[in-house]
Amino acid sequence: MTQTLSKPTETKSQYTVTWEKLPDDFKLPDDPVENIDQPLLAAALREALDLAGFILASMLIASNFGLCAKVNDKIVVKAPDWVYVPSVLPAEPGEVRRSYTRNAEGEGPAVVMEFLSDTDGSEYSNKPTYPYGKWRFYERILQVPIYVIFEPKSGVLEVYRLSTSGEYELQEPDANQRFWIESMGLFLGVWEGEKSQRTGYWLRWWDEKGNLLLWGAERVEQERQRAEEERQRAEEERHRAEEERQRADRLMAYLIRQGIDPDGI
Repeated sequence: MTQTLSKPTETKSQYTVTWEKLPDDFKLPDDPVENIDQPLLAAALREALDLAGFILASMLIASNFGLCAKVNDKIVVKAPDWVYVPSVLPAEPGEVRRSYTRNAEGEGPAVVMEFLSDTDGSEYSNKPTYPYGKWRFYERILQVPIYVIFEPKSGVLEVYRLSTSGEYELQEPDANQRFWIESMGLFLGVWEGEKSQRTGYWLRWWDEKGNLLLWGAERVEQERQRAEEERQRAEEERHRAEEERQRADRLMAYLIRQGIDPDGI
């Protein structure tokens, strides 16, 4: 992986972007999450990936985590509700990663997600001047290939893909109302149900064969059902064996009544 620590690049919007790690003394925003749904949704996405063995130590998957860039000599930090970076450089020994800067610390984010709340809709903000709207930052500055916007109350899912022109284009779902995320090799879609004492719409992952990536509780239930099915099969086998034994006993009793020695047959 090639590191670009100080060489600026020009985006199509003529921003001068320098990829430098955030200074240790930089104070990150400490804004609380906007509602209780956001951490639950983010945790559920990660849980399914983790249990499926998808997550590697070389990846960065985080929620409400600062993505940084220096734009026109000003540091800009945006914290998406969920982010996936396929490959990052190892942190220094003892270092706790506080934020992430593409190129300086690894690859660029492949997917960012925002979960809509009742605020001013900053997820769609294309504000072209500092501190820049989220949409503008992800599209023109970070150039994230996939931008996901999810409205938890209605279950509306929008997936935008960065086009060759450098602008986000709204994608159409497949016949199952899911979106193929190529960088992850997974489908993303909406599922309605209950988890963590929350009933409503959730974002879920499906593999390329259409199998749902299960949460922990679902895996436990799946194993319980398998064990119950095994128990029932064993019980059915026991009943069949008992019926066979009874038929054999009845046949032997009949032969004896007819004066036939069963052992002599």
